Amino acid sequence: MKTSLLIMAAGMGSRYGGDKQIDGLGPHGEILMEYTIHDALEAGFDRVVFVIKHAMEARFRQLVGDKVSAKCETAYAFQELDDLPGGFKAPEGRVKPYGTVQAVLSARSVIDGPFAIVNADDYYGKDGFRVIRSALLDMAGKQACMVAYDLGNTLSDHGTVTRGVCQVSAEGLLEKVTETYKLGRDEQGAIRDFDGGRVSPAFAEETPVSMNFWGLTPWFFDRAEAYFRDFLADPATDPMKGEFVLPTLIDTLMRREGLPVRVLHTHARWFGVTYREDKPLVQEALRQLHETGAYPARL
Repeated sequence: MKTSLLIMAAGMGSRYGGDKQIDGLGPHGEILMEYTIHDALEAGFDRVVFVIKHAMEARFRQLVGDKVSAKCETAYAFQELDDLPGGFKAPEGRVKPYGTVQAVLSARSVIDGPFAIVNADDYYGKDGFRVIRSALLDMAGKQACMVAYDLGNTLSDHGTVTRGVCQVSAEGLLEKVTETYKLGRDEQGAIRDFDGGRVSPAFAEETPVSMNFWGLTPWFFDRAEAYFRDFLADPATDPMKGEFVLPTLIDTLMRREGLPVRVLHTHARWFGVTYREDKPLVQEALRQLHETGAYPARL
């Protein structure tokens, strides 16, 4: 059975500035996507699907796509503001697309088997790709999985982050995902949520969180479009800034439609460039991975 890796690379990188998805961070200018693709192919993935914007296509193909197409089958999907279900139109003045659900839906015509989803500007580590690829081989119909990371392994030293905090059953199934928007460490090093000016109780270092590393089947597409329509039609949705994100939809599918989501836990360290100040730390981490042999001298 073929498995696809869907890479969401259409984000605007508003906190970082510019196209951080194609910013060279490795010792020889490698971008984070190259590590993701290397690890995925090493784990046995057969195909890579890029979700990008039309405006970045030429540069993206030059820096990434052409290299990858020499190694495996590739496909492209385009997330654009006006790519909406019939009867809906983006309001005048809106600039940003509608979030990660829209990104995944943009690829429905090029995916026909089980697939994993990742962000372009995250480093996930090799272990996550091994466990999710193995899980995908056993998935069909109404099934899903996700790779959960330890919260303490996903923070930035330069500001708060948004994470999907997960509640997991004793059987290893996801019970709930709560988007938590301003997670960071206090002066004593404890992890807390600072959203809205309040300070939450401390979170355990091993709290499982979603990094948008999901495993899905084509069953997901029809349901995603139906709920995306509901989101767009909802008067409570902010017409200028509202986004429909994967953790929210998957939580809804679990509650309303009984979607079982198997949690695949990894203790790997996640890192990414959430803030510009994160860049030197990521560069150093990647340099060390090359030096220790985790990656060849050049990808």
